[in-house]
Amino acid sequence: MVATVLRLRYRILGNTLARNPWQLVGFCVGMLWALSILVTLGGGLVALAVTGSPTTVRTLIVMAGAVLLLGWIVGPLLIAGIDTTVDAAKLAPFPLRTRQVMTILTATGLTGIPGIATSIAALLTVILWLRSPVAAIAAVPCAAIAVLTCVLATRFAAALTNGIGGNRRGRELLGTLLLILIIMAGPLLTGLGGALSGGADAGARIVDIAAVLAWTPFGAPWAIPADLAAGAVGPAALKLLIAAATLAVLWWGWRRALERATVSPPRQTARTTRAGALGLFGLMPTGGVGATWARSLTFWLRDPRYLRQLIVVPLFPLMLAFTTGVDGFLFSASPLFVAFVLCIAGYTDVSYDGTAFASVLSSGISGRADRAGRVLGAACVGVPVTVVIAVVVSALAGRLELLPAVLGGSLGLLLVGYGVTAVSSALIATPVAAPGDSPFKTVPGQTFVSGLLVFVVLGACGVLASPAITLSFVAIIGGSPVLGWIALLVGVVVGVGVIFAGVFLGGRTLDQNGPDLLRRIKAFPVG
Repeated sequence: MVATVLRLRYRILGNTLARNPWQLVGFCVGMLWALSILVTLGGGLVALAVTGSPTTVRTLIVMAGAVLLLGWIVGPLLIAGIDTTVDAAKLAPFPLRTRQVMTILTATGLTGIPGIATSIAALLTVILWLRSPVAAIAAVPCAAIAVLTCVLATRFAAALTNGIGGNRRGRELLGTLLLILIIMAGPLLTGLGGALSGGADAGARIVDIAAVLAWTPFGAPWAIPADLAAGAVGPAALKLLIAAATLAVLWWGWRRALERATVSPPRQTARTTRAGALGLFGLMPTGGVGATWARSLTFWLRDPRYLRQLIVVPLFPLMLAFTTGVDGFLFSASPLFVAFVLCIAGYTDVSYDGTAFASVLSSGISGRADRAGRVLGAACVGVPVTVVIAVVVSALAGRLELLPAVLGGSLGLLLVGYGVTAVSSALIATPVAAPGDSPFKTVPGQTFVSGLLVFVVLGACGVLASPAITLSFVAIIGGSPVLGWIALLVGVVVGVGVIFAGVFLGGRTLDQNGPDLLRRIKAFPVG
């Protein structure tokens, strides 16, 4: 059964690469990148084995092993997404026991490019222990345990964040919390690195940290050969027990997650409302613009794909405050990073509608009314959030006199982004995550070219907002309140002008391109 699934997986991969040339290019680049890392790693291990002291070798291998396991847990979530070519949801209709499903998924994890590269890298560490035959022999099964721990850990994390059953809101909350933790991990590691880099005893602190990690699941498998090389058989045996217990706990936790998903199928939630309650549709003006405005604002306030952006953007000032302090230039300018994220949120707004976009076309709403309503819905949320963050940041930095400059660059970029995305979302349709999906799940059908389109839209936003951004930066750096007010005026005027132009051009484009957009959306593969 495992061999059959693996053959199907690689056949799907081959067909996908043959159908998408740019995806084939990305695949080849990834393989070359992995090969170059392995060659570099092999050379480094040889040099370390020849010139490194036992303490240095032990410290580096334990720290590297801990980073490797952490990378396997958060790397697929943060960078590439969870691979859903073969997952528990797709295997659920087949008559397979939970143990068989877990074996298949483990095998697919080990035989992918990351799994193969990690296995080779782990086996290369045997070079470090060639001077001690016992340690070299033990390093082989320890490397296997370490790699298997990585695969099980990433599968367990996928089961928790991407579950195939259970409450949808719970999965959305868990995914959002994990996303916040991953974003905040950077500043925490930066602060830790700064603490370790200062002082004469930094090296001793790193050795102490490695010694502690050696007694945790992150470093235990890698510390066993080092202990055997030093003749410490007792500590090596205890660490082997820790490593084996870690595998058992991960397997048990993953199994429980899959079994719970099997016996708890996805539940449909419904809410009862009183008759005649129209929500935002009863508050907004009638007509095409008002209806689209209410619909867009409802999405921004209730759809987790939009809400995650509103939850994440306040973290940017917090991260910069942690890394550079509230007195730094980057913290004062952090509202511009907030606007940078929010301005691109609607670049494929129609794609988020999915096949429901057919109802928009069938309603007879004009393209300009649709564009104007979507801009108003996004602005009702984005503009207040940007203004509040700018006021709070300027107050914390003790530079309220520069608030107009900060608002000028931020609002200028945000408003320009609304105008640009009013056009881009009428032209571009790309696969997007479905409502309720994990924020880390790989979206089927995404290609290298579709990823580049984001940067094209961002580039257009940056160019059109450059007058306000330039004036804003100059005013913040020079501390000029007068130039700040000029930046605010320029940002608002240019931004509003781009919005009017974007609504006009985007509306005309949508009128002409709407049916083709719907056709492309319907052709997206279902994850």
